[in-house]
Amino acid sequence: MTKQKASYYEKLSADYSRPNLVPPALQAELIEFGERIVAMKEEELPTIDSNYTLAQIEKENREWWPTHCEALRQGRGDILTGEYRNDLVYFCQDGPYQGVEQQKEREKHWWALIAQPGVTMCWPIVMFYGEHTYFEWKCVDDITNETLAKGNVTWVRRGHRGGCYLKTEQLTFYRDVFAEERLLKLIQT
Repeated sequence: MTKQKASYYEKLSADYSRPNLVPPALQAELIEFGERIVAMKEEELPTIDSNYTLAQIEKENREWWPTHCEALRQGRGDILTGEYRNDLVYFCQDGPYQGVEQQKEREKHWWALIAQPGVTMCWPIVMFYGEHTYFEWKCVDDITNETLAKGNVTWVRRGHRGGCYLKTEQLTFYRDVFAEERLLKLIQT
């Protein structure tokens, strides 16, 4: 029996699988909600128990997901960094990084490249399971439709109260590896 294909964005507040699917008013709401989510992060990683269940954490991760996508599209490095715990472990081909300071300079270049004008980042696949969020992304040139970069990522995120404490990522950049200074200036920190 073949499983019927369905949108990965079914039951989420916004669809980031392709460009131009999220209206401006919703974009603004998602940025505001993303700022509120960052402020909910607690100093200590909350315990998973009967008061904070995996089901609640997965629900919160589903709420958070569109805010993360919009923050990346708008180059909101302040929100993106705020999503991480201070003791983040980040595995990628340039890493490993530990803590939010180690990866900050390198990740700023990645954000500048994927949020540059004339490029739209899309996440065609996103899946949730408890604390785990897996997604695949690509950046598409708005004029030529070429893929500038792509990757797949897994976040281990303890909902709004905990934030991301483990991130694994495979990135492939086709056109650029380091962002020009003019693009770096577009990233809010």
